[in-house]
Amino acid sequence: QVQLVESGGGLVQPGGSLRLSCAASGSIFSINVMGWYRQVPGKQRELVATITSGGVINYADSVKGRFTISRDNAKNTVNLQMNSLKPEDTAVYYCKLLGPYGSTWGQGTQVTVSS
Repeated sequence: QVQLVESGGGLVQPGGSLRLSCAASGSIFSINVMGWYRQVPGKQRELVATITSGGVINYADSVKGRFTISRDNAKNTVNLQMNSLKPEDTAVYYCKLLGPYGSTWGQGTQVTVSS
């Protein structure tokens, strides 16, 4: 069983930065995909960025050039550096790990971008 714990959300002004972190524990297969998704009330959860254990990265068009995803395979952590934040980035951000036996979600962390 895999557990994910997120941290780093909060309130930030437009143009500011935040860094989200997610730590995975439990039975983790070495080959996997970790990523960040976000959701606002009334809308579907959407992909923000993913990174494979081999380092292949995918970003949503809306965050390209502003967000950077990274991971530490030895520590089973994934981070999301968010710069130039906009009000439309406000959402609950969820960490996800996808392995050969299924996916696991974190509990979510709120990110609010507002002046």
